[in-house]
Amino acid sequence: MIVGLGVDVVDLARFERAVTRTPRLKERLFAPDELLVDGRERSLPSLAARFAAKEAAFKALGANSGMRWVDLVVVQGPGGEPSLDLRGTAAERAAAIGATRVHVSMSHDAGVATATVIAES
Repeated sequence: MIVGLGVDVVDLARFERAVTRTPRLKERLFAPDELLVDGRERSLPSLAARFAAKEAAFKALGANSGMRWVDLVVVQGPGGEPSLDLRGTAAERAAAIGATRVHVSMSHDAGVATATVIAES
């Protein structure tokens, strides 16, 4: 049964301005393993899609506050498919609403990044 649904859209230019203006923002929003891919810095559109996934997860889990950004980690499966690894405060919130599985879909194109998250019990 679906216990939560969240959707978010991120304007890539606005996201770039934010991380340029506040260089430590990336460290506050992303776990270390999200910032690199194959030893290189992850692209800005890819980070924006991950940020959209985290925002969508906040909505799906019904949490306005209390969760840490770095406790929602977007990871890639063996086929490249994204999934969310819920740690610490995010795992606690999922347990509180009875969510046992979380699904995520992300995309970026034409100046925007988007994500949808479904939490189910």
